[in-house]
Amino acid sequence: MTVTATSVDQPDQLEPRPASAARRGRLLRLVPAAAAVLCGVLLYVSFPPRTLWWLALPAFAGFAWVLRGRSWKAALGLGYLFGLGFLLPLLVWTSVEVGPLPWLALVAAEAVFVALAGAGIAAVSRLPAWPVWAAALWTAGEAARARVPFGGFPWGKIAFGQADGVFLPLAAVGGTPVLGFAVVLCGFGLYEAGRLLLERRRTRTVRRAAATAALLSVAVPVAGAVAARALVSDKAEDGTATVAVIQGNVPRAGLEFNAQRRAVLDYHARETHKLAADVRSGKAAEPDFVLWPENSSDIDPFEYPDAAAVIEQAAKDIGVPVSVGGVVERDGKLLNEQILWDPAKGPTQTYDKRQIQPFGEFLPLRSLVGAINKSWTEMARQDFSRGTEPGVFDIAGTKVGLATCYEAAFDWAVRDTVTHGAEMISVPSNNATFDRSEMTYQQLAMSRIRAVEHSRTVTVPVTSGVSAVILPDGRITQRTGMFVPAYLVQKVPLRTSTTPATELGVLPELALVLVAAGGIGWAIGSGLRSRRGGAA
Repeated sequence: MTVTATSVDQPDQLEPRPASAARRGRLLRLVPAAAAVLCGVLLYVSFPPRTLWWLALPAFAGFAWVLRGRSWKAALGLGYLFGLGFLLPLLVWTSVEVGPLPWLALVAAEAVFVALAGAGIAAVSRLPAWPVWAAALWTAGEAARARVPFGGFPWGKIAFGQADGVFLPLAAVGGTPVLGFAVVLCGFGLYEAGRLLLERRRTRTVRRAAATAALLSVAVPVAGAVAARALVSDKAEDGTATVAVIQGNVPRAGLEFNAQRRAVLDYHARETHKLAADVRSGKAAEPDFVLWPENSSDIDPFEYPDAAAVIEQAAKDIGVPVSVGGVVERDGKLLNEQILWDPAKGPTQTYDKRQIQPFGEFLPLRSLVGAINKSWTEMARQDFSRGTEPGVFDIAGTKVGLATCYEAAFDWAVRDTVTHGAEMISVPSNNATFDRSEMTYQQLAMSRIRAVEHSRTVTVPVTSGVSAVILPDGRITQRTGMFVPAYLVQKVPLRTSTTPATELGVLPELALVLVAAGGIGWAIGSGLRSRRGGAA
């Protein structure tokens, strides 16, 4: 009798179990989502106070990998996750005193703009030279969220993370839109170059047009930044001015600092008296004028004689004009006002903040906010009113442009001080509400970008730090610590020439928005033609 051996199937050894395969499939589907979040976090890490500006490039390269070839619905979700990964840690300072709900609501709203940009980037990713269209779409998204809702919120513009980077000179070419566009374009170009290199190894063929576009997407921003260095200078064009910046400090951090308004005023007066004593003893140079921060006198000096007396004594002691940040009520309006106080004449010029902060200086949707948390409406009983005129003080023959705190984030609010004759810029600020968070460093980086953008010295007097003096090339020459009283005195260059960014204003941003619109139109048209061809 012959015995024939028969093979027995062993599916458990030869094929993966169906449950295991399904599990692996689900995990693989999560990879793009996880990558989107991680790339967003990487972009956050590129921002101040860290000097890792170059991390923005792999962040956008990874974002391109996540989005390329996706449907618009998938890209919308992936873009939202990228936005959350970026904005949640970047804006956590907004929760310092009011809890997590406003922070989460703000991030949830701002990430929508990133999601829409992501959907657009996925749509144009099939076009020739797609990194150009994609970078323009990112810039268009930034332009939108700088304007809506409630006047916009430009915090987190890519340009604001590049104060230490090689692309910084591009701010003088076309402002924050061109600087941000260059960074994003370079990141997308790096991904495309890597993708085409892998494709060449796999297929042994080179798509020359696509490869050229990818290489130019990297090379042009870098070459442009190198060429733009010729626009950056710290040389004086209209003489110099010796400026004093006062940081008086506050009794305590947080929203309650305002409850001790007289103490804050006294602290700034005391530091000014200290400066005056050091000038008389030869320890400090005599300034041409003195700059106090926003909210350095939240007691209205026009209403309360004792507050006016404190400021006047400080001005007389130092013997030069003092720019004071006050909260003033006039004609029934509450104003965040800069007041120029002359030692002999008293208050002579004023500037009222124009770009006021939603949910900080005015409360949109007041009834809805009150229904959620009544204490928030009690903290902001009266909305601040907006100023209408650009802020340029003529101080001892020097024209000083003023962009108060939050205004430094808005292109137009800084630019029109220069177009109205400012030879230097001051950004008086109050960051005491946000304790020792990264907010102060993020805002300081904005001022460095503005210095290069308009080729002007920028001073940053802050109630509790970090106060600084920034030269027109973006370098910080002096700075204070946080929550310490201090003064800074420095001779700074005054400049009158204008950069292309100042002259062009909003035009570079408008041009990039039109490029983005053209890319979307082309992508939609290509999709329609493809569907018609398929139907035929």
